[in-house]
Amino acid sequence: MPKNGTLKDGLMRTGMMALAVGLLVPVFLPVLPPVGLMMLLPLVGLMLLPFRSYPLAFLLFGFTWACVSAQWALNDRLPEALDGETRWVEGRVVGLPQTSEGVVRFELADARSRHEKLPSLMRLAWYAGPPLNSGERWRLAVKLRRPGGLLNPDAFDYEAWLLAQRIGATGTIKDGQRLAEANWAWRDSIRQRLMAVDAQGRGGALAALVLGDGSGLSREDWQILQETGTVHLLVISGQHIGMLAAVIYLLVAGLARYGWWPLRWPWLPWACGLAFAAALGYGLLAGFDVPVQRACVMVGLMLLWRLRFRHLGAWWPLLLAFDALLLLDPLASLRPGLWLSFAAVGILIFTFGGRLGAWKWWQTWTRAQWLIALGLCPVLLALSLPISVSGPLANLLAVPWVSLLVLPPALLGTLLLPVPYVGAGLLWLAGGLIDWLFRGLSLIAGAWPAWISPSLPWWVLLLGSLGALLLLLPRGVPLRPLGWPLLLILLAPPRERVADGLADVWQLDVGQGLAILIRTRHHALLYDAGPRFGDFDLGERVVLPALHKLGVNRIDLMLLSHADADHAGGALAVSRGLKVTRVISGDPPGLPAILRAEACESGRQWQWDGVRFQLWQWSAAHDSNQRSCVLQIEANGERLLLTGDIDTAAERVLLESPLALPTHWLQAPHHGSRSSSSMALLRALRPHSVLISRGQGNSFGHPHPLVLARYRQQGLRIYDSAQHGAIQLRLGSFQAPRLMRQQRRFWR
Repeated sequence: MPKNGTLKDGLMRTGMMALAVGLLVPVFLPVLPPVGLMMLLPLVGLMLLPFRSYPLAFLLFGFTWACVSAQWALNDRLPEALDGETRWVEGRVVGLPQTSEGVVRFELADARSRHEKLPSLMRLAWYAGPPLNSGERWRLAVKLRRPGGLLNPDAFDYEAWLLAQRIGATGTIKDGQRLAEANWAWRDSIRQRLMAVDAQGRGGALAALVLGDGSGLSREDWQILQETGTVHLLVISGQHIGMLAAVIYLLVAGLARYGWWPLRWPWLPWACGLAFAAALGYGLLAGFDVPVQRACVMVGLMLLWRLRFRHLGAWWPLLLAFDALLLLDPLASLRPGLWLSFAAVGILIFTFGGRLGAWKWWQTWTRAQWLIALGLCPVLLALSLPISVSGPLANLLAVPWVSLLVLPPALLGTLLLPVPYVGAGLLWLAGGLIDWLFRGLSLIAGAWPAWISPSLPWWVLLLGSLGALLLLLPRGVPLRPLGWPLLLILLAPPRERVADGLADVWQLDVGQGLAILIRTRHHALLYDAGPRFGDFDLGERVVLPALHKLGVNRIDLMLLSHADADHAGGALAVSRGLKVTRVISGDPPGLPAILRAEACESGRQWQWDGVRFQLWQWSAAHDSNQRSCVLQIEANGERLLLTGDIDTAAERVLLESPLALPTHWLQAPHHGSRSSSSMALLRALRPHSVLISRGQGNSFGHPHPLVLARYRQQGLRIYDSAQHGAIQLRLGSFQAPRLMRQQRRFWR
């Protein structure tokens, strides 16, 4: 009988693993299968189910359900005909609206329009908008946009994130009026009370810890948390919910041990039930979004395992939790948090299973932090996330600080807010403890910043993962020492070097702005640094991470065409994040003095690794656009002309300069503005391709239809960042460029 039970357990595990594989496969597909195939696959699975091939049936069931769920999300997107259109819509505010830098961002559910069908959930932004509360109904004039985002090498995929959130449209609000007040906005009212209480300046952190609302945290706070690998401490995660459930469980167990629990009530079922109820309550307080659902499912299965199924081992509830979460939401696999959570728990089970008894509590704690950091290193690199060098040390101190000292008074103070002085006093204490935490983390972050790895080929990730697995094995296991050299490959991977005489050119996708990286074998030049609008700095958010991912450690020359914010706004962030040897600009007085920018010298030439560079500027220019510093790059006889924002007047003078040569690649002057790209310029340079850098649906109307008509009339191939994402070309090879959107995924 035990033998048969073990066999059945093994077969069930195989089926559950096959189900998980089936649920994950669609994420990697370039396109979803046709509807007919999705209807056929479940029938095939039903026929296979009674036989030993039933794991294949589970795989087909999981695959079909994931495809159907993804197709529903795609079908709920904004129709292309409404992209860029302004419509009056009515809907209900859901979640917790976030106000930052004068912009109110929120989600609108159940949106209706008079004539068109709209997505069930939209993410909207209202610049200088009024305060909004969850549960209110509004009538809004919205400029609608289909889900989209910037696409750069190994960068955050905003479009995938929107799909995982099942957000079918984004938009900006032009006008609006409130139709109905919120009926039951209890989370919003709690947030307002938390922000109003005296928490020693840390009300935003308390709201993040209690409600999962991180809008009150400053950009500097987020930076500190990311640098130290402690973001999970102030966003409600499995750790907080698990800790609360553990406290309730241990409380009941302690009462039962000392005889203070009623004998008529079996303590174990009550402990598990009350712990799960506490986890659910905390989850509802946090909004019960996907990370919270994941945590509640894992806690529930662990408690069930403790109650009835301990004999099955610890891997069984982890696998069931993984399958259960993906069945609830197959698109959760697009969220990095899913992989990090389950990977961390799996690492703890793998390393500590059967070996905890020999270690003291402090050894267990310190080794847990070290082993989690070691095991998650390949996972973080595969997800293109930064690695916190100080993470093990920071978490060693911060996790017990938050879990044992901050969280109890924060939750208890929130519950006791109606009681005069008591609730406010507890929140004041919790806020002070959080403030001390941030002070310590700030010191750690300043000493050991996070490391962003360059892009790694799949075989390097595979070898590094094998190395991490070997190091997680117990001491004395054969081949374990080989883990160190395999893991170190991740830190110093082999890199492809640009050949002499060629130039590797990347036009990064920075929206309505410009940033172009040119690399030769031993040098790097950055032409413009991306836009900055207020505190929204794409130099920091896009350009700098992209440079790290491309393996750029130093910028020999940062050439800022002129001083406009859409071209030079990100320069300060780049100069802070990388060593920049020299800065040249067509408009140095318009730049911050700290950049120490030199003036563009028209006619200046130099060579790097067999690649020729030459500058030009109109000496009689009247404005910043006309003063743009133009750069010509020639590699192996193939030319690229970077023009900044020059207009037709500057173009006429350019045609009288030494740069007026046949040019293969032209960066569209002024993003394709009507005041540029004259027919005289196109006929003189005779380019075969044009590069356009602009934002999707930008308010300037770039590129202008007349300019596009000129390009097409001249037979130019148009490469547009809004349509193709980041664009890479190997200048000197006379080859077609590589487009980021060539890496097909079913959501883009």
